[in-house]
Amino acid sequence: MTKIEPLGAVRERVLASLRQDIIAGRLRPGDRLVERELAERFGVSRVPVREAIRALVAEGFVHFESARRTVVRRLTPTDVRELFELREALEVYATGLAATRATPEALAQLRELLDRAAAATEAGDAEAITDVNTRFHDRILALAGNSLLISVMEPVDGRLRWLTRQNEEWPQLLTEHRELYEAIAGGDPERARAHALRHVQANYRSTIRHLFGETTETGREP
Repeated sequence: MTKIEPLGAVRERVLASLRQDIIAGRLRPGDRLVERELAERFGVSRVPVREAIRALVAEGFVHFESARRTVVRRLTPTDVRELFELREALEVYATGLAATRATPEALAQLRELLDRAAAATEAGDAEAITDVNTRFHDRILALAGNSLLISVMEPVDGRLRWLTRQNEEWPQLLTEHRELYEAIAGGDPERARAHALRHVQANYRSTIRHLFGETTETGREP
């Protein structure tokens, strides 16, 4: 007897796949999402596809150009600046907390992620780099030991991953993450916050250059 997948599970499966397609660049800004085509691709009805698209709208990945046309959002400089302002405010604070609360076991997990990031960087695997770098930042956030911080970041986590994917200066990212790790492992919150601030601002400049061919001289440094 064939097991029927619950509608909610189908929606989440379609949503996760489409979200990852956008983050990885398989669906690019301006690409259209057509319910009929997506339903055929996933082998499902239009209902879970429609619900997944609405979720992507709420998450800021896509928008309705008209009643019949839904496309992947084109990020504006303002979108990027606002996301990085939020990231600066929360991640810098979280990194300082992590420096005071990280255990030897937690530091070993961060080192393992750095090793995986180094391997992915050496291989030039963009999707693996994005994934492991996101896990590295998620782990620092967890080490902060503040559940409210995590809940505040959760609604924009996907869009931040999307932005992280735009930065292809991978060796520099790896260097900055190693410096972050050393600051956290050293147990110095002030040093950790300083490294986190420089990292976020450097990532912002790289993202702006990649997306718009501009420097932060065209807008306020986050």
